[in-house]
Amino acid sequence: MAKVSEKLFKVFVYGTLKNGEFNHYLLTNVNNGFARYLGEGKTVEKYPLIISTRFNIPFLLDRSGWGHYVKGEVYEVDEKMMSKLDELEDYPNYYDREVQDIAMDKEVTKCWLYLMRNFPCHLLEKELLSCYNSSILNPYKPSAENKTKGPFHFRFRK
Repeated sequence: MAKVSEKLFKVFVYGTLKNGEFNHYLLTNVNNGFARYLGEGKTVEKYPLIISTRFNIPFLLDRSGWGHYVKGEVYEVDEKMMSKLDELEDYPNYYDREVQDIAMDKEVTKCWLYLMRNFPCHLLEKELLSCYNSSILNPYKPSAENKTKGPFHFRFRK
């Protein structure tokens, strides 16, 4: 893929943007901008990664020190692609993002990562994961309702 911009960002993805997951196509569509896979990584801090809502959406909750070291993938993206990712994550209205240390092989690199800052406390009682994969038990469920009302118009289930 050709770079559209000289300004590149590293971003850590841990959910539906990972290779093989439902929204990965956003990273592979050249119309969305430039993205290059750099490798697997995991958070240096522990975070609670959960699956919630009737759509089985993965959420990384902003509560460092809880949960597990979260496994994911690191990509280098240009401004156009970052804008597409912000749109998917409804940043800054729903998700926030910040630069975090991500361990890759034998090095630590700084990457943008999306976090949910404001969440109901009962979400911390859910099963905390170290790695997200859509599965038969917890399949990601995109829906017409999810698309027509915007990405984050749903209720959390207990």
